[in-house]
Formats: sequence, C-alpha cells, structure tokens
Amino acid sequence: MTGRVVAIGVGNPFRRDDGAGPAVIEALRARAPAGTLLTLSDGEPGRMLGLWRPQDAVVVVEVVHAHPGMPGRLHTLTAERTAHLAARPGSTHAFGLGETFALAAALDRLPRELMVHAVEGTEFTLGRGLSAPVANALPGLIRQVAEAIDDAHGRLRHAVG
Repeated sequence: MTGRVVAIGVGNPFRRDDGAGPAVIEALRARAPAGTLLTLSDGEPGRMLGLWRPQDAVVVVEVVHAHPGMPGRLHTLTAERTAHLAARPGSTHAFGLGETFALAAALDRLPRELMVHAVEGTEFTLGRGLSAPVANALPGLIRQVAEAIDDAHGRLRHAVG
C-alpha cells in the first residue's frame, strides 16, 4: 500500500493561540497538492494515532510553550526530538505531542516520516483570534508546512519509483 501525506493541525481555535495549527490547515486547503490529507486534531493521543498509517509521511502543526519563550518563534522538530522533550511540558494539551509520539513508538504505530512544525504562543485564554506575535508568524509557518508537504510528496514518489 502506498503512503499518503497527512497534515494535522493540532489545537483548539477557541483558545486563542492554540488555534494556530487549525488555522494553518485551513489556509492550505485551497493549495495543498492532490492526495494530501489535511485534518484537524484536538491532540488526544488515541485519536492522533488513528490519523496515520505506518507507510504515511505526517506533518504536524502545533503551538507550543517555551521557557524562556519568544512568542511567534518557529520551530521544526523530528518525532524523536519531540518525544525526547516529553518530560518537559510544552503543549497546551493534557498529553503533549512528545507523549503521543512516545506512545506511538511503544505501540509500533509511528508513520514512516513524522515532522512537527510549531510556533511559540503566548495567549491561551478562552476566545477566538491569535495574538499579534502568532498572527505575524502565521505566513511563515504556512510556508514551512506547505514546503514540508511538497517535500514529503516528493520522497513518497521517489520511494514508490
């Protein structure tokens, strides 16, 4: 079975900056290459693991807390690096991506490729709308994710051929 490119926007648009992941996915809906699965997740580990198959290339978009933080700063992390950071809370969710990826590895449920693109957030109260630093960083994050999706399609085509 051929792998897919799966892009997952993790977050909650009703918790201000936590809506950055879903905002990126929505912005890419009109321009993602054919065959890209664009989807949203609340970050719950069981549901996240159900979004991909072992042969897929997965691009995750998330907002993170960093200490010390620099709201709007962009990060690109591998699954291994994200799982390594699991001991340090960095996500806005009860289980962060690191814990989810560590669980996937333990269950032998990791996809063939897994990359995380994240932006540092600052405002997570109830409400809609991104803080100014995250909103200003959004075009760059969208560009990074679009490039990651294109690159993943190229690697999957090369693996098949």
